[in-house]
Amino acid sequence: MDHLADVSNLRSSQSQTQISHLALDIGGSLIKLVYFCRYDDSCRDDGDELRSQNDSLCSKSDNSQPVLEGRLHFAKFETSKINDCLDFLRSMKLWLGVNSGSHDGTAPPSDKIFMKATGGGAYKFADLFKEKLGVSLDKEDEMECLVTGANFLLKAVHQEAFTYLDGQKEFVQIDPNDLYPYLLVNIGSGVSMIKVDGDGKFERVSGTSLGGGTFWGLGRLLTKCKNFDELLELSHQGNNRIVDMLVGDIYGGTDYAKIGLSSTTIASSFGKAISDSKELEDYQPEDVSRSLLRMISNNIGQISYLNALRFGLKRIFFAGFFIRGHAYTMDTISVAVNFWSKGEAKAMFLRHEGFLGALGAFMSYEKQCLDGLMVHKMQQKFPISASSAGDNIYCSLNSNSDENGSIECTVYGT
Repeated sequence: MDHLADVSNLRSSQSQTQISHLALDIGGSLIKLVYFCRYDDSCRDDGDELRSQNDSLCSKSDNSQPVLEGRLHFAKFETSKINDCLDFLRSMKLWLGVNSGSHDGTAPPSDKIFMKATGGGAYKFADLFKEKLGVSLDKEDEMECLVTGANFLLKAVHQEAFTYLDGQKEFVQIDPNDLYPYLLVNIGSGVSMIKVDGDGKFERVSGTSLGGGTFWGLGRLLTKCKNFDELLELSHQGNNRIVDMLVGDIYGGTDYAKIGLSSTTIASSFGKAISDSKELEDYQPEDVSRSLLRMISNNIGQISYLNALRFGLKRIFFAGFFIRGHAYTMDTISVAVNFWSKGEAKAMFLRHEGFLGALGAFMSYEKQCLDGLMVHKMQQKFPISASSAGDNIYCSLNSNSDENGSIECTVYGT
């Protein structure tokens, strides 16, 4: 799916006066966007059990603070097509609500317009945002935003984390009081592995340059696919055994049982290309993309588990837009973690996997203009500690959402 498909419905259903508090995560490959949309009739999703319009638009809390109820929305764009993101922001005037002195969408003075941003692109494209939109990027630390976003989701969103193995998806109930420590593996253009010990307590302990950018870049050169999603879809149709050398290819179709390797274990990614008298055009692009996806995913899964083992961590959460909820990617990472841990560890994934950094940047508004954010569900609420994201934060996810699903929330303004 390209970025236009992600945002076309948003343009038609949300007016500029309903939108505020936006944050960006500008990576090497993708731009991730999170913003808050206040409720009114045009902003509600069908089937939502919401309060009446008079109750939900703007009320006062017990301490006379403005209360805005609505949803956090998510969108993404290719960084190479950053002008599309700028056009989207301009068309919806998203940045105006971020800085208005009131909650009516009134534009602030031009010298005070800013939006929260993280990622390397917040530095690289700062002048472009100023030139095209007249807005300054208030930069937040990338690793801190990733951890803050992950902690928020894991503590607050019901059924955010899940395992995926052999085609079976199982949600994991996270106890907010027993979350730490854990390993966060963020797979973007490259891969960062972060040991998280608590709110605001983390260390980047490892990483690898072989990540989503590698898959996308090599895949584009080898298959001529024009975008990441096309490459992923192509891999779904392929057979990596046409390209990869398996243990069975070396051992005459049998296992290497003595050291626990089955005949279907990959001995060498792209290894058959050595002995085959074929050129690139003789291979099917779907087989090439499948092999490439398997190679990158296996490598990430193995390195991640070895780092978890190194620090004695039992929980490994994988996030980042490389995954995209893609079954084969998740299954490959899970198999790698299961294989190297001998079944003692499980890979876990997040429903809002690609938006950790943007969410973390969004939460940083609390330092300046938000007293708190409350994200809620009708039946149950899950508190977050004040040190991670404000004093009044609760969260849950609409059960019908996909990985880009919006989150129902309440914003307390100062």
